[in-house]
Formats: sequence, structure tokens, C-alpha cells
Amino acid sequence: MNIHENYMQRCIDLALQGAGSVAPNPMVGAVLVYQDRIIGEGYHEKYGEAHAEVNCLKSVSVSDREFINSATLYVSLEPCAHYGKTPPCSQLIIDHHIPKVVIGCSDPFAKVNGKGISNLREAGIEVVVGVLEEEARELNKRFFVFHQQKRPYIILKWAETADHFIASNSKDRLLISNEYSNRLVHRWRSEADGILVGTNTALKDDPALTNRLWKGKSPIRLVLDQNLKVPNTSKLLDSEVMTIVFNQTISSADSQIIYAQIDFNEPILPQVLEFCYQYPIQTILVEGGAKLLQSFIDANIWDEAWVIQNRDLKVNGGLLAPILKVQELTETFPLANDQISIYRNSSTIN
Repeated sequence: MNIHENYMQRCIDLALQGAGSVAPNPMVGAVLVYQDRIIGEGYHEKYGEAHAEVNCLKSVSVSDREFINSATLYVSLEPCAHYGKTPPCSQLIIDHHIPKVVIGCSDPFAKVNGKGISNLREAGIEVVVGVLEEEARELNKRFFVFHQQKRPYIILKWAETADHFIASNSKDRLLISNEYSNRLVHRWRSEADGILVGTNTALKDDPALTNRLWKGKSPIRLVLDQNLKVPNTSKLLDSEVMTIVFNQTISSADSQIIYAQIDFNEPILPQVLEFCYQYPIQTILVEGGAKLLQSFIDANIWDEAWVIQNRDLKVNGGLLAPILKVQELTETFPLANDQISIYRNSSTIN
């Protein structure tokens, strides 16, 4: 790595600390460097609060503040150029007379998308764009899909036996993944904005779909329930977490439960994704059941699949696991007797 790439990698590492806390905003890290010495750094910590550039400048010590107007600012994503929850960071940089800014990648959000870079250059600031660009885009792949494809980023998740079943022929619930994998799943939940299941899963398993084994928030619960079969006694309707019920008959909302009416005689997934895009829900973790998971695969509306396989468990019959298409294995690792496999949809990989 050259010196620019080293500092940009630090920006990316900082940005990752905001995972699960900043959506629908992107994760962003910033580093301020004077004569090859970091004098400030920060990241976007929470949605609605200060951006990375603000936190970076705030972190500069009193003794180093005189060097700000001679320093180089590294930031993983193009500084914003609009008033949202906070003022535009491009103007903040201009106001601090920072002479050079190095950017990982441009921002696809329509209110930014090159405007931040233009503002900086028009103010006479030297701007370098595209340092570790691939890594910077990967950092915010969910954000990029949301704004470029106008839909949530879709992650499919299931656990399967060594012989590729997600349920046995028994009426009893089949416990497949181990305690370490379960904790990982709750970490995944903390980093998602929504979590989706169908009616059968809601009725058979009565899942809470909350994050109980990891720090951070629980995702918004999304339930496909055409004829409102899920009873009010269900954990999904306990009002502990915001829940959206997609159904055929009613539209209503209170503080924690939204009934969203859609037409089940038309393709369901586009309606659900359009609702979630408008809400906005940037990332959806689809947890089942098999029919719902396969419907996303067959429609080729998915970005990643996270599969937990118990290598020791075989049931020799039952409900088969979904079958992926156009997948690319990007990562695999063991967790005790479970094997975790991460797939990307090779037809949507940029």
C-alpha cells in the first residue's frame, strides 16, 4: 500500500465501527493528516448525529488545531453537500480551509452524487478521488444498492443439516445451528434494518426475531400474512419491536404495529420491496421459510446468502433447503460443528 492507501484503510476501519447504527446513512470514516502524522480521526457513529468529518475535526487537540489549514483530509465517502439531519460536510471542510481532500469513492445519493466533490474543487481545494475505491464501495454495498437499484439490499439466511434439510418430517422444531452460530445470527440482525418471514414460519415457530445475543438494536420485523392468520398472542405482535404486517385486507398503524395492504394476486416481492424502499428500510434479512427464500432466489432478487450448515446432523428426509442460482462463494469458516458459507449473487456483483 502507498501512503494514501494506508490512511484510506484507516478510514474504512473506523467506518466499520458504525455498523448497525447509522443506516439509512452510509458508514464513513475520516482521518486528518499533517506531515505524515494523524492529528484527528472520527467516524459516523449514529444516524442523525455528527458525520465522520465533524467528529474527525472535533478530535484534533488544541495544540494541533493550527495545522488544520495545512493538513490533508482522508474520507472514505464523498462529503455530503446538502442539509439533512446535519449541515453539509463539504462546507465544513471549506470553512476550515483544508487544502487537500482524498476520497475513497463518490456518493450515489442523489442529493450528493458529485456535488460534494464539485463544491470542494470550486473552493480551490485539491481533491483526489478513487483511493481504495473498490474497498470503499464494498464497505457501503448496501447503501449503494439501495440508492442505485431503488430497493433494499437483500440477504437470505438459513440453517441446514449436513444432508441439506432445513426441517425434518417431525412436527417438533428442528434445532440445527449451535450456540456460537446463534450469536452470530443475532449480530447479523443488529446490522440489518428489517427481518422478513412468511406466515408458516410465524405460525409454526412463533419467532421473536429480535436481537438478544448481541449488542445493538433489533431490526424492524416484517411478516407476510395474507389473511391475517398470525394471532395477536404471537411474539411478532408483542409491540416490543416495530412490526410491519403485509396483508390483503387492511391498512392501519399504531406506534409499533403497521398493517400494510398489498395485492397478493400480483407479484408480492416488488410490492414489499417498494414499501420498504419508501419507509426506508435499507437492508432486509430474509429468515424464512423455504418457500419465501426460494421465491427471492427464483426472482433473482437477492444480494447475499448466509448459510449455516450443521456438519454432524442428518435427518434423511424433510423440508429441503433452498437451492441457490448464480451464486459466488465469497467466504467460508467453521464455528464448532457448524460451517458458515457466505454467497454473493454473481449477477448483481458490480
